[in-house]
Formats: sequence, structure tokens, C-alpha cells
Amino acid sequence: MDFTTLIQLLDSTIRSATPLLLACLAGLYSERSGIFDIGLEGKMLAAAFFSAAVAFLSGSAWIGLAAGIASSVTLALIHALASINFRGNQLISGVAINFLAAGMTVLVAEAWFSQGGRTPSLVGLARFEPIKLPFADQVAEFPFLGPIYAELLSGHSILVYVALAMVPMTWWVLYRSRFGLRLRAVGEAPEAVDTAGVSVIRLRYQAVIICGVLCGIAGAYMATGLQANFTKDMTANRGFIALAALIFAKWRPWHALMACLLFGFLFAIETRFQKIDLLGVTLPLQFVQALPYVLTVVILAGFVGRATPPRAGGEPYVKER
Repeated sequence: MDFTTLIQLLDSTIRSATPLLLACLAGLYSERSGIFDIGLEGKMLAAAFFSAAVAFLSGSAWIGLAAGIASSVTLALIHALASINFRGNQLISGVAINFLAAGMTVLVAEAWFSQGGRTPSLVGLARFEPIKLPFADQVAEFPFLGPIYAELLSGHSILVYVALAMVPMTWWVLYRSRFGLRLRAVGEAPEAVDTAGVSVIRLRYQAVIICGVLCGIAGAYMATGLQANFTKDMTANRGFIALAALIFAKWRPWHALMACLLFGFLFAIETRFQKIDLLGVTLPLQFVQALPYVLTVVILAGFVGRATPPRAGGEPYVKER
């Protein structure tokens, strides 16, 4: 593999890892507050559809992004209502959101556009175009560092840079802000937070809404940045892969970035290589396509027992009188 091919593979890795990273950080906020959310997949899927549909109808990717975030936050609030107020089973609520989004997106897409559950292709301002960083053309011919800056770091849509910026921002929020301290505390000992006079319900709602916003950006990126339309089940279980990455990262933002880049690298291999020659043996295409999902199973089987989730996760809080 030459240097140019490596740069192209890493570039594809960043693009593929972006929706995973956003969904992983979304789950981090929610689960740090004690609300387990396996409905990331459904929120991403709903956001992908509504962002693509509204972007096509309005001609603006930004309006589409707002619609995607609104749809994801709506599903997040449904999950919060079921989990926090009604103290329902959080896993069942997440599964219900996944089923709801999978059926609703195809049904509404067919009703609106009559294209077999797809949306029309997005062109022009209806999708997020790549952004060229300053001096990218001037340094492109420099050896080694030039291609890294001009091809690997430059040329992504704005949502990619938003996702990367969310990693240090999430770290700062969790470990350097009062909100983050309370958020982590409510996931470990909500009764202590309540005793201190802080509303457990309000904190958990805030975390779930942040989760909905990030899932909305992830879904919108897939439909208006990574691709140029919505197709049935286009998230392809990325929400569940993001959950596996979150467990692998042990609910820490910088580790989440590394885990998502690993999964993104496998998706990039699947996209760019139809076959892989390993020690003289040609691996079939189906094996290459299965690599991200095989790694998901390996992580869940090998790390679930070692990764300690927030102690109050999955348990509804009942205020003592």
C-alpha cells in the first residue's frame, strides 16, 4: 500500500467514523446520567430521513439539519418520558423507538416521494459540501505533511469538524464543568444529587436532549453529507456499533474517539477494497463487509464484563419522601 492509498483510506476512515462518533458521544451523555439508550439507531434513522426530506423540499441543508435534530429530539423526549416519568424499562423503550423509526421513515418517504422508501437525490445547497481549509492548495505539494493537511484534514463537510470538536468539548463538560460533575453524579448516586437539592429529573432530561441533538447531527450527516439522499435502513446498525464503541471506551470521550476511528477504519476497508490478500489467501468480499460487525460481537463478548457502567444506569429513580 503506497502513501497516497493510505491517505485515501484514512480520509475514508474519518468520514465513516463521524456518525459513529456523534452517536457514541450521544450515548455517553445519556448513559452517564443513568438512562441507557439503545434507541440511538432509531433516532439516527429518523434524523437521516427528515433531514434529507426537508433539505430536498427547502433546498437548504441547514434547514434539513434542523429538521433532523428536531425529529431525533422528539424521539429522545419520548424515551425520556417513558424512562424517567413513567419509570418504564429503558431497554424496551429503546427497542420501541428503533422499530418506530424503521417503519415510519419508509412509510412517510413513500407517501411523500413515491420512490420506494427513498428520497430524491440532494444537489447544490441541499447537501453539505466539503470545506477546503486555508492554504490547502498551497501546501498540497509538500512531501508527507502536504497530503496529510490537504487531503486528510481538509475537504470534509462542516459536520465532520463539529463531530471532532465535540470530543474535547464533551471531555471539558464532563470533567471541568459543574453540569458535568452533576451529570456523572446522577448516574452513580442520584439520591445524593437529590439530597443536595439538584433535580434528578431535570438533569436526566437535559442529558437525553443532548443525546437527541447529537443523534440528529449524526443522522443528518449520513443523509446530507456522507450520502446525498435517504435510503431504507441506511444507518445499517451504526447505532448499535456506537453502543459497542461506548462500552469499549468505558464511557470516556477520548477513548470513544479512538474506538470509533477503529470501527471507521473497518468501514473504510469495506468501502475501498473489494478483497484483501492476507498471507497468500484472498479473503472474500462478504468477510470484508462483515468486519465491523464481527468486531462489535468481539467487543461485546470480551469487554462487557470488564467495563463498569454507571452504577445507577437503567434504574428509574424514585424520590424518597
